[in-house]
Amino acid sequence: MSSTLSFAGENNKWTTADDVRNAAEAIRNTEILQCLQLEANTLGVEAAEVMGEALAAHPEFERAHWKDLFTGRLKTEIPDALRHLFSGLMRAGAKLKELDLSDNALGPIGVEGMVEFMSSPVCYSLEELRLNNNGLGIKGGTMLAESLMKLVANANSAGTPLKLKVFISGRNRLEKEGAKEFAEFFKAVGTLEEVAMPQNGIFHEGIAALAEAFSMNPNLRIINLNDNTFTPKGARAMAEKLPSMQNLEIINFGDCLIKTTGAKFIGSALLSDHQKLRELYLDSNEIGIEGGLAIADAMINKKNLKTLNLDGNQFGEEGRENLVYILQEIGCLDALATLENDESPDSDEDDDDSEESGDDEEEEEEEEEDDEEDESDEEEDEEVHEVVESGVSPLKRTEMAVQPVKCTAAEFYEQPTVGRLLGLGNSGPSQLVEEARRMGGRSDEEFIFNCFGMFMRTASIAIASNNEIQEAVKNATEHIAKAVFAAAQNGDLSSVVTNNLLVHLGLIKCEDKKFILDWDLHGCLKMLTCLVTQPLFPSQTKSALQLFLSRPNSRIDACVQEKHKLMVALFQ
Repeated sequence: MSSTLSFAGENNKWTTADDVRNAAEAIRNTEILQCLQLEANTLGVEAAEVMGEALAAHPEFERAHWKDLFTGRLKTEIPDALRHLFSGLMRAGAKLKELDLSDNALGPIGVEGMVEFMSSPVCYSLEELRLNNNGLGIKGGTMLAESLMKLVANANSAGTPLKLKVFISGRNRLEKEGAKEFAEFFKAVGTLEEVAMPQNGIFHEGIAALAEAFSMNPNLRIINLNDNTFTPKGARAMAEKLPSMQNLEIINFGDCLIKTTGAKFIGSALLSDHQKLRELYLDSNEIGIEGGLAIADAMINKKNLKTLNLDGNQFGEEGRENLVYILQEIGCLDALATLENDESPDSDEDDDDSEESGDDEEEEEEEEEDDEEDESDEEEDEEVHEVVESGVSPLKRTEMAVQPVKCTAAEFYEQPTVGRLLGLGNSGPSQLVEEARRMGGRSDEEFIFNCFGMFMRTASIAIASNNEIQEAVKNATEHIAKAVFAAAQNGDLSSVVTNNLLVHLGLIKCEDKKFILDWDLHGCLKMLTCLVTQPLFPSQTKSALQLFLSRPNSRIDACVQEKHKLMVALFQ
């Protein structure tokens, strides 16, 4: 015998006691009634009282599917109708598991008919609460959140802690104030598995509050905040908390004005873990190609990924090609949704953490300090000096014939070329190490610093496709690397090695103000890719590279394919 009684879709107009008599009789006569479906009917106050009396006979009742139940009713009717229905459940001593009141125009007035019930013993067992498209507003949302906080306290006092799993509240105009109220409730619960709050006009402060609350719900599997207004600030706040949410399977941050900077934050947060992720939606966010590549790189270990939606952003034709290349390399191309609505990059786009439209001047003043912090992430790149070589471009130099040019290791250091490397002969790698030692005197720290300078200059010429050149560069850089790691091991200088590598890649600042990064990083990343998988490469240095390469860096990010391959090698 079915435990579900359904009147869904019958378009009944239950206004008087006579109107609802047959339905109430059916409810009363159902031997075991666990689920009542009333969707797409309309219920008045008098009829609701009769239906509530019928429900009072069913202590076994668990699931109230009462969406779209008050069409055409006055807003003043709804709270009284709800009170009658809820009164029946309270008198029955029911243990409710699911309440769905979606698509009812409750508003704050309707919530008045809910507050007493929502903190009652009937709801101590509540697992799913669905309140989508109810027009709650800030006032209604606040009233409901306060009632739910009472529910948590009452349930705890009764020795039956609330174990809510699903909370749905989209299209309710909650804004940041309502979001903050519900965030406090989420933190108090701690058992959530799914939260959906799309289209609520929530700005970054509300997003930050929700992010903190989500991080305190370790079983969270699904987050849907589509069509709110993160801005890069909100994205950063969410990214800082994402590492605490390792059970996430579905993330929907589509149409949230995350922008390029925000996408980099999200990509960095997802890079190393979140292996249960199945679906990621970041469509229509004004994300440029650097942000898109950060997201693509973050998919490297997502073996369960089925959907990656990046449509409606600003990658451009070349950017789309790079995205496809990376995702194909890591085996995630099948997950990529269409990019047919992608736009060309907006050269005039201001991707700073701009204030949301509609914020008042007082909010803008309070947020200036945050803007300065966000901008500081980019300043580090700007302080690394770059020397642009004149003459033939690196890509075209790969096609030219190369003849050995005899030189000393010191001359090679001053002007590294393929010809000069070949001209050093078979003893070239040893000569380069000896030159680094000579330049550094007796200090191991200086030797390590100069070795990395030699390594980068040598690796920078690895852009040629000629096999002889590639092999010569690889042999030389491996020899230099072994010398560095040997010196570090003998002198317990592993941290010195790590810091110097990061300096020479432009990932952290150099204390020497005269230091100039004047080498092509494409080849450097390529040679590092060969090294990091070898046993000689220190695990501490590998971990540091994983961390710093996951952060935005204009020079590194420009080496799209080389960075991607290095990241793959680092996480193998």
